[in-house]
Amino acid sequence: MLQAAPRVCARARPGPGAVLALALAACAPGAWAQRAPMPLPAGALQQAEAVAAALARARAPAQARVVVLPGHPDPRLKLAPCPDIRAEPSPGAPAWGRTRVLLRCAAGPVAWRIALPLQVQVWAPAWLAAAPLGAGQALADGALVPGVVDWAAAATPPLPLGAEPLGRTLARPLAAGEALREADLRARQWFVAGDTVQVTARGSGFAVTAEAEALTPGVEGRPARLKSSGGRVFSALPVAAGRAEVLL
Repeated sequence: MLQAAPRVCARARPGPGAVLALALAACAPGAWAQRAPMPLPAGALQQAEAVAAALARARAPAQARVVVLPGHPDPRLKLAPCPDIRAEPSPGAPAWGRTRVLLRCAAGPVAWRIALPLQVQVWAPAWLAAAPLGAGQALADGALVPGVVDWAAAATPPLPLGAEPLGRTLARPLAAGEALREADLRARQWFVAGDTVQVTARGSGFAVTAEAEALTPGVEGRPARLKSSGGRVFSALPVAAGRAEVLL
């Protein structure tokens, strides 16, 4: 049951920028004491769940099972009755994990809008540690097993089954059954300073490949400095053993 909040009079609809609004059907003295708080109807909660589920599925892997657990609005709010409540995305809210959906009164004596908290889970296949694994350990055959986990349980998603993590080295330990994520793996070094590197320059509809000398190590995810045969120094992104790319 929603708790009564301090009496607030609303004579006009708030602007679209209002995220939370305390609304009354009347502003006469004693109106708060005479009117019981209005619980959110089941239809409004179902709308909110549908909006959150659609946003989650838009970035979820194929065949993922999305689960939406609705929370409760601020217990201090006391909402005026509304026959037409609409759910809509909350700008800036994440699609997964702890998030929120806006509920607004589209037709009623007083306009109001609230943010409804929700928890969104995304259950899909991923690689799990078959047994406890230590930091610095190389992933050998049998170290990982497929499983189904909540991809929204951490800031970065787990490695999907299509990825090939064998041979990669762990940056941190994993417990048995824990999902493997890209952040758990050490960055690969594709070449060292002094190596000859095949550099591909890619643009709109074309790609040109030439050789260059590495001036710095080629570590995955970090730009490396290279020198062309003509002496020009430039940066490129290491992508594989002895290879780097430049996007034009």
